[in-house]
Amino acid sequence: MTKGLVIFDCDGVLVDSEPLSARIMRGMAAEEGIDFSPEQALEFIRGRKVAAWVDQLEAMLGRPLPADFVPAFRKGCSELFSTDLLPVPRVQEVLEGLALPFCTASSAPREKILHTLGLTGLLPHFEGRVYSAYEVGSWKPDPGLFLHAAADRGVPARRCAVVEDSLVGVQAGIAAGMSVFAYAPPHSGTSALLAAEGATAFGCMAELPGLLDEWSAGLLHDRTAP
Repeated sequence: MTKGLVIFDCDGVLVDSEPLSARIMRGMAAEEGIDFSPEQALEFIRGRKVAAWVDQLEAMLGRPLPADFVPAFRKGCSELFSTDLLPVPRVQEVLEGLALPFCTASSAPREKILHTLGLTGLLPHFEGRVYSAYEVGSWKPDPGLFLHAAADRGVPARRCAVVEDSLVGVQAGIAAGMSVFAYAPPHSGTSALLAAEGATAFGCMAELPGLLDEWSAGLLHDRTAP
């Protein structure tokens, strides 16, 4: 019987990239005439497909953004990541001690996932276990990406745990029929929101191993899960 599978989101769960991406988006949006606070900018992009929030920006402006807006955004993020990107605090320890099989499934393009994991020293943990929404044509909150990752790893959805930090990610995990653990550090203000969607919220990565141990122990006694 399989021990289960842990599926990590990448941005905001493995690598602390979202505040940096939000900083780039905020500056570019201001140049187009839309002002966000740092908190608003982070909430605007957290866990979302770039095309989705770009469409929303255009609706707010009432006009198309420049044709090079997305390439310029990705370039700006890549440059900032190269100097400022760090792993999420304590996640390296979690990965090094995790006995359960695990992978990552992200709404980002594969090249971005590999780049950020490489910059933060986390890539060796995920060699051959990286799943991108762009490769399956399914973006959160649709559960397709998580279901694809589970199927590829040969683990039934009911025996998968998702670790997420965004509303759409939590919604995708719940829709997939998986257990969801929501990383919600105190400064994020997202704990109540994500818990209300059905996730088990936690505030520090140091808490995750215990939560996963408890979840995994429950699988051993769940005879209804194939």
